[in-house]
Formats: sequence, structure tokens, C-alpha cells
Amino acid sequence: MRFEVGCDPESEEFKEYWSRNGYSQEYKGYNHDRLLEELVDVIKGNFPQLIVWRENTKIVGHAVWHESNTEEHRKGVPRDKEDKETLERLLGKKRGFVELHEWWLIEKHRGKSYGNKFLDFFEAHMKSKGYVDLVFYADHPAALATFRKHGYKEGGYLKGLKEYVFYLSLK
Repeated sequence: MRFEVGCDPESEEFKEYWSRNGYSQEYKGYNHDRLLEELVDVIKGNFPQLIVWRENTKIVGHAVWHESNTEEHRKGVPRDKEDKETLERLLGKKRGFVELHEWWLIEKHRGKSYGNKFLDFFEAHMKSKGYVDLVFYADHPAALATFRKHGYKEGGYLKGLKEYVFYLSLK
């Protein structure tokens, strides 16, 4: 397994991966095509924010990150009250951080500690870029277990987002 920083989500290779990755959040009102549109929107041409997971030469997973703060998810996208208050409790007022926006691994590649290996990579990569605080939202049991194992502080369950929020300081 290797992690590659920088990928164009509109490339044929990534679209091929997307067509077979099984990623879904239909329970939140997002179908598969809408999720890809959202990913492209989050990245907005800043390809280093997309990290692909490769086994041999094939993309088998991905992660997306972006700069954020306690007021907005991204520029122009305000946080709801519950989210903002939770982050302020974890980080303090108007504090900037990196949000690991999403991560996904094709199901047949799970159970091989790739999530742990990715977090080791991601934390080192973010630290090398000068970032100190990481935040992630999760609802999948495997993701919850991985973040807890890596020492992320749990901020609680957000009813509005239907996800748990986690925080780690790289200091």
C-alpha cells in the first residue's frame, strides 16, 4: 500500500476507481454521482488535497482534506450551531485546523490495517506542511475504532450531522 498526494478527481483513472469503489451516503441524501461532484467542489483544482491509496498500481481508496476553522467548513460554508460549539469546546474560538474531509477504502481491501497506515502517513504529511490540529468526522464503526486507537480526542456525537467528531493535536 502506498499513498499518493495529488490526483485530479476528474481524471479517467479516478473516475474508473469511483465507478467501483462502493462509496455511498444515500442515507444522508447523497447518491454516488452527487458525492463525486461534492468531492470535485471541495478540492476546486487543489489536487494535493486528494490523496489516493494504491495497491500495486490500482487506486483502492482515497482521502480528501482541506483547511478549515471553527466558523466555516470551507470558505463560504458556515458550520451549524452544534458543530461550531463542539469544535470550540475542542479547539477554542475561531481556531484553524485541517479537516480530513473523508476517507474511503474499497471493501475488499479492508481489514489489512490500511487505515492505521494512512493515519501514520497523513499525520506526518500534515506536520511536514506545518499544520498542528486535525479534525475528522466519522460514523463508520471501523473509522471510529481507528481514530480512537490513534489517540484522537472524541468530541461527541453531532445529532445534526449524524457523525462523531474527533480531534488530534500534532504538537
